[in-house]
Amino acid sequence: MKARQASADGKRRCAWCGDDPLYVAYHDREWGFPVRSDRRLYEKVCLEGFQAGLSWLTILKKRANFRAAFADFDFERVARFGARDVTRLLGDAGIVRHRGKIESTVNNARRAIELVEEAGSLRAFFGQWRRDRPYPGVLAESPESKALSKELKRRGWTFVGPTTMYAFLQAVGLVNDHVEDCAFRAAAERARRA
Repeated sequence: MKARQASADGKRRCAWCGDDPLYVAYHDREWGFPVRSDRRLYEKVCLEGFQAGLSWLTILKKRANFRAAFADFDFERVARFGARDVTRLLGDAGIVRHRGKIESTVNNARRAIELVEEAGSLRAFFGQWRRDRPYPGVLAESPESKALSKELKRRGWTFVGPTTMYAFLQAVGLVNDHVEDCAFRAAAERARRA
């Protein structure tokens, strides 16, 4: 797949990012670049779950609000959220107010703590699903995302279907899906190899 025509700055980008400045900045600086922080990895799992059925741009526009609502995705703190917190969050217009997704974020915080205790870090655990060769064409899921989804579900995680997990693997640089002629593909690959 080819990148879209060069933007006003003369750079070619993956066609999905369009022209919205927030989306372009996310594409250029974050998407496909490695995430090393466990907190940010937990955040990405949760936000990808919130994104299900919505556009990623919707989630990006609300990301600061999500961070405020969920203690900057400190999963040790979120794991202690209770029924009052869920009720409070259901009233927060700054986030996606979906009970199942909010409860999933709390549940997954508890599962993240268990995973860190077992694997040492979320980074170590998720790193098992790294792929160094791109797939041909555009995928909605991959063998890795299916296996990751199955393993997380086995461990009690929710809102972690194979399509959601593929988006997660792409976003955190465990697969480099910048298209061949995207101006940011090489930078993402260098960051992945570092």
